[in-house]
Amino acid sequence: MNKLTTLCYIEKDNKYLMLHRIKKENDINHDKWIGVGGKFEWGESPEECMLREVREETGYTLTSWQYRGIITFVLGEDTVEYMSLFTAGGFEGTPIDCNEGVLEWVEKDRIPELNLWEGDRIFFRLLEEQKEFFSLKLVYNKQDILEQAVLDAKELELFDILNEDGSKTGVVKERGVAHREGALHGTVHIWIVRENDKSGYDVLLQKRSDNKDSYPGCYDISSAGHISAGDGVMESALREFEEELGLSAQPEQLELFGTTLVKFETTFSGKIFRDNEFSNDFVYRQPVDIGKLKLQESEVAEVCWMDYEECREKIADVAIPNCINPEEFEKLGSYLGIC
Repeated sequence: MNKLTTLCYIEKDNKYLMLHRIKKENDINHDKWIGVGGKFEWGESPEECMLREVREETGYTLTSWQYRGIITFVLGEDTVEYMSLFTAGGFEGTPIDCNEGVLEWVEKDRIPELNLWEGDRIFFRLLEEQKEFFSLKLVYNKQDILEQAVLDAKELELFDILNEDGSKTGVVKERGVAHREGALHGTVHIWIVRENDKSGYDVLLQKRSDNKDSYPGCYDISSAGHISAGDGVMESALREFEEELGLSAQPEQLELFGTTLVKFETTFSGKIFRDNEFSNDFVYRQPVDIGKLKLQESEVAEVCWMDYEECREKIADVAIPNCINPEEFEKLGSYLGIC
């Protein structure tokens, strides 16, 4: 079954007019917070449908609006919905009660606290970032869990959201949303080491690409990456190792020495970045010739060896630009018998 719909978010005083869908039984959106809109009538354009639905559900007549994007929803195995997404900044008229639910003006920074579809959180992010007209495809399974998100034909990363013990909550979020909201998700960190006659070990550092959305040009763990939704820890570690450095490893060659909870908030390129990660920390001791590594250009600019103690001092003194977690680095030293 194919459906054509519209959805509009009306703005005022840094708030959106949100509709809490609580009045209808057997409503696929029951108890969710969404904008206002509905199905096309015969012969309507997207704008005509949107204007009519806004007037019928709110009592307002829009005087200015913007067509923001096309959302393709794939729901289960039998429903595809093509939704035209609008925002509106001008309106007139007297508000009315809505038979679909309860209308409420909600501060934009409170939107993430509401009960939303996970895919809606993606287009809220895009709206906040002033994204030009976009096409977003969202695929949900029969349990209404987000399985795929594709923006302008480019696959977006999805994460399983975790409890603090590392177990899955059952919620799946898109990468940008997870970092916007500070949702706990899983990562893998692999430290490549070799013995030396100074502190006892060198560690291999990677310098992050200048194109990275976080900590560009900073020194970091030998290899690291997120755990995609549905993937396992070891599966992700082996994949990141090969993708970033061109190294193939066997599971028994990766030694799990601990886990670390990392949580902080900062700003990159004017955007809030809330990191909240449960990292699975590994050591790799096999011989590595860095001259033969195949670095993933989009992720890694270069690599270098550094003595563990020298690196520890440089991290503490911020003598090199880095995004290495000191707690995790201390755990590595303890595991290697250095400190």
